[in-house]
Amino acid sequence: MANAQVVQIDALRSLAHGSISGTYAAVGTPLTFPARLVCITNNTDGDMIFSIDGVTDQLFVASGSFKLFDLQTNRLNQQQQWVLAIGTQFFVKQSTAPTKNSVYVEILGGVT
Repeated sequence: MANAQVVQIDALRSLAHGSISGTYAAVGTPLTFPARLVCITNNTDGDMIFSIDGVTDQLFVASGSFKLFDLQTNRLNQQQQWVLAIGTQFFVKQSTAPTKNSVYVEILGGVT
């Protein structure tokens, strides 16, 4: 297999509805390797807002929905590596209050 790169699947990050409020809370731990694919799932019954700095509202994820980001697909320059950096931390806060279930962040990545 010429030029094969190993893909890693990181531990599942989650936060239960009871820990989500109107203030940003960390979802799991920071990235330990560059992320090439990120899936954010809101399995709660409330709308959520996600951030990677814990201050700026960056992503809205409606109740019962998800957002999938494949950072490596459709690049104009295939030599570029688009990733979320090691140390990136995901945060969540409610837009509407959840009463059940959790939010999840799934990461696939590897060496750049």
